[in-house]
Amino acid sequence: MPRHKFTVMNKGALVAAAGVLAVATGAGVMATAGAAEPQEAKGPVPKMVVGTVFAPVSLAPYAQAVTYNTDLVPVAARVQVKEELRRSGGTRIELRVRDLGENRVYGAHVHTKPCGKLPADAGPHYQDKQDPVQPSVDPEFANPRNEVWLDLTTNKDGSARSIATVDWRFREGGARSVVIHEMATSTHEGHAGTAGARLACVNVPFM
Repeated sequence: MPRHKFTVMNKGALVAAAGVLAVATGAGVMATAGAAEPQEAKGPVPKMVVGTVFAPVSLAPYAQAVTYNTDLVPVAARVQVKEELRRSGGTRIELRVRDLGENRVYGAHVHTKPCGKLPADAGPHYQDKQDPVQPSVDPEFANPRNEVWLDLTTNKDGSARSIATVDWRFREGGARSVVIHEMATSTHEGHAGTAGARLACVNVPFM
């Protein structure tokens, strides 16, 4: 069964809770190089990190992350989600994966509910301003400014990293997971926000 790690860092305090589930000895945190980003004022900011490996769907809802398609998201593939609250009032979310399918695009979004045995259990995309019509495919609501889009393009090793920064924060308890999809996210009317089948899901207790 999968090993997972959940870490919260806030003003110098570090709290870590490590699970005992393990399908692989792979570590949850992955180091990859990234481009420099604009820096805010110095000092600690609230952060949350979840690092784990994908488990078979039979282990839902106990696993931190599950895969619904083991060809495109293999069991024991690694995933990390990091959330950072910005002093501006916004939120930065980073997604890293390793050991997925090589040289392909995956859609990825923050969803409202925890992962379950069925792909649909994670609910719809989290939206800052909620579309009164569901499922939401209106680009006025289904867009990367109102949702969190974390599409990935893997390299030959199946690794990738993506970052989304929005100028708002999640409602308490409103965002519970990140779902990986089979294709890039669409933006056009009637299909905005769609990205094909749900391949995998990772539970994330967003702040």
